[in-house]
Amino acid sequence: MSDVIISVEHVFKSVTDATGTLEILQDIDFSLRSRETVAIVGASGSGKSTLLSIIAGLDTPSRGTVRLAGQDLFALSEDERAALRAEKLGFVFQSFQLLGNLTALENVMLPLELAGRRQARKLATEMLDRVGLAQRLRAYPKVLSGGEQQRVALARAFVVQPAVLLADEPTGSLDFATGETVMRLMFDLNRELGTTLLLVTHDRAMAERCLRSITIEAGRVVAPAAVD
Repeated sequence: MSDVIISVEHVFKSVTDATGTLEILQDIDFSLRSRETVAIVGASGSGKSTLLSIIAGLDTPSRGTVRLAGQDLFALSEDERAALRAEKLGFVFQSFQLLGNLTALENVMLPLELAGRRQARKLATEMLDRVGLAQRLRAYPKVLSGGEQQRVALARAFVVQPAVLLADEPTGSLDFATGETVMRLMFDLNRELGTTLLLVTHDRAMAERCLRSITIEAGRVVAPAAVD
């Protein structure tokens, strides 16, 4: 399919130590079309976050591969994978992953500056205004609430207008009301910018907002993962 943006092709992941071999992922195979919203759901320890890391090219599979925008991630060098990530992917994590020595504005400017984009300050300011933080540009993460930090993280992820946003439990460390606000904002931005959204979540309400869900149990897909 010409509009496939991510293709996960028979991915296995195992680790071996003195106690033996642990199978983390077993024959994961699915694809995502451009602009799709897809949730990966499953119990803790089912392999969801490991799968997301492999899709991002941050971890390597034992077998199989992942194609991002047609490119085989694991045929690339680490530097080439990093360059492709910077061009195509945005990330949102449960723990926010903001740099504590940078202000909200500087955190959002950073990916633009690394990509050599012009008008980084203007674009970052506009995105922080879009997420409701126009008055917090100069605030450091330590003085921001959890919800504010996650909104900075969303602004940082979306400011480069990535083809794909990967989100790992994006509301997992937030209270219900704050999580609802962040969830709505994430889906609104995703729709406005036409991004493909792939998220790992325990939150059924969030999963239900996606076009489809992929359920993983003990490292295997147990619910249909094919595109309808």
